[in-house]
Amino acid sequence: MKKASLKSIAAELGVSVSTVSKALRDSPEISQETREKIQAFARYLDYSPNKMALGLRNQKTMVIGIIVPEIVHHFFSTVISGLEEKANEYNYNVMIGLSNDQLKKEKELIEAFTNGSVDGLIISLSKESMQKKNFAHIEKLINQGFPLVFFDRAPEELPVNKVLVNDEEGGYKATSYLLDKGVQYPAILSTPLHISVGKEREKGFLRAVKEQAVDEYKIIHINEQFDIVEQIADLFNQKRIPDGIFAVNELYASIALKTAQKKGINIPRDLKIIGFTNGIISKTTTPTLTTIDQHGKQMGQTAMNILLNCITNPEENSSASIYIIPTQIIPREST
Repeated sequence: MKKASLKSIAAELGVSVSTVSKALRDSPEISQETREKIQAFARYLDYSPNKMALGLRNQKTMVIGIIVPEIVHHFFSTVISGLEEKANEYNYNVMIGLSNDQLKKEKELIEAFTNGSVDGLIISLSKESMQKKNFAHIEKLINQGFPLVFFDRAPEELPVNKVLVNDEEGGYKATSYLLDKGVQYPAILSTPLHISVGKEREKGFLRAVKEQAVDEYKIIHINEQFDIVEQIADLFNQKRIPDGIFAVNELYASIALKTAQKKGINIPRDLKIIGFTNGIISKTTTPTLTTIDQHGKQMGQTAMNILLNCITNPEENSSASIYIIPTQIIPREST
């Protein structure tokens, strides 16, 4: 039998999560009849309140926990900038933890943050948790009604607030841009399919090539457990070398650019390259890289607004919405 939660009790009785929470705290804001009804039902279900969650509702820490896979990546640093800026407007501080793309570390951070240290969490999932589809630690938070928002990498199957880039549309824009520039044999440098952002950008790539009836194209899934440079270099050792490359991040794009130059390929005359993420790498390569801007700061501000609303209005936390951030092409010398 699934363990009872504030959410499940609220659903059974047809009241809000906030009402259940207040009734279990014996709050005078709720009528005695309703309190007794909810408390009796909770006893019947053998509901045991989460001490951490109860403590947070009684006394705010004014701190938001943020868990990201890495911090050196330009995209995550710009998202954090937006998160922090918006938090400061409401007198909140942020506490940042790095999962290093490891499931175990992600779980440890969540446990550490939710011991009463923070009022809510904003998370971008680790690659390992996505690969293993292990979201038990996330489901636990959802069942507890803990204020939670995901950005960029989110569990597709779970009902939780998510702020996402329109990755599929970004991949479509990038590929269409190359084809409109005269590219006839496009290639995509993508992540393994368990990484949602890479999978969605690849969908956009495939939509564009099919729409424009491209006869031949190349898809390469980069396994980052092995040498990335070698895997990308292999693209240039084929009989037919692509005349256009869409890389799903700026690291892959910059490696492709450097590798092509070593092979004596002229960019953009013989090869056009477009990346994803408008970071410092894209701006400083020679030639500079055309890219898709994800508007990371806007994503961070949006995620923080949603979380603070969930903290202020607990009933809002029981809903699950998806917020989409649009993308934009930044043309540069590589195309």
